[in-house]
Amino acid sequence: MILIRLLLCAAAVLSLNAAVRSTHATETPAALEVHLAYIGDDEHSALLGVSQGVAEGNQQGQFLGQRYLLEVLPDEHIVTIKDPAPSAIFAAVDAGSLRLLSELNPGVPVFNLVEETEDLRALCLANLLHVIPDEKMRSDAIVQWQTKNPGDAVEARAWHPEFEKYAGRQLNDRFTRAFDQGMDDYAWAGWAATKMLTDSVARTGTADAGALLKYLKSDLEFDGQKGVTMNFRANGQLRQVLLLVKGEEIVGEAPVRGVTTAEDLDSLGRAHCPAPRQTAQQ
Repeated sequence: MILIRLLLCAAAVLSLNAAVRSTHATETPAALEVHLAYIGDDEHSALLGVSQGVAEGNQQGQFLGQRYLLEVLPDEHIVTIKDPAPSAIFAAVDAGSLRLLSELNPGVPVFNLVEETEDLRALCLANLLHVIPDEKMRSDAIVQWQTKNPGDAVEARAWHPEFEKYAGRQLNDRFTRAFDQGMDDYAWAGWAATKMLTDSVARTGTADAGALLKYLKSDLEFDGQKGVTMNFRANGQLRQVLLLVKGEEIVGEAPVRGVTTAEDLDSLGRAHCPAPRQTAQQ
């Protein structure tokens, strides 16, 4: 009888363990929470682009076990962001505030969405990533166009609400449906920065800011609906195609074919950090 009872108890324990294992196997693992911060005017089109990117990231995250949480802070909050610590900061602020944000949040990717100053790029701050093109990129694009089309006055833009190639139409349509307005340069920069970040999380499987910054600076391959692989230069500027616009009509793209190759993204703007100054003793 004692032997029979022992066997029955052992069978019961095995059955219970199997049930526990089965329950654990069917549990959905907790989503990886990725905290993001936006600093700047809460009515700026850059925030609309970031919001679009977060929404799309959460759609993708349903299948990948990732959840994106965005905190919107006014631009007077140029401080170290600690609670919760963000995986990235999206900023629509001036050059001085960007520099301070970079210094106060070392190791955290800080995406510049609006400031076009060349001097800011020349600082080559390790965690400052410029998604919006700078002044020289725009002027170089115009010079290339006018080399091939003398006297033809155009503007160089990062984006245009009528751009249709490379799934640009679908991006523009999604944005217009969501916000009832067209996507401008700053909205594209906000969307692109967020898309880069969510793609990086998907590929690395981490929300660690330092790991994401390393990936963004060294391994990023981003299309951005412009039809060419884009990544960041040593000075933190995103290499990218610019759209050439006359009136409100897209007339071309830069780099301009026939002046250089379409893939020569470094023909727009400065590609390198300034050489360090030599002292007399050196």
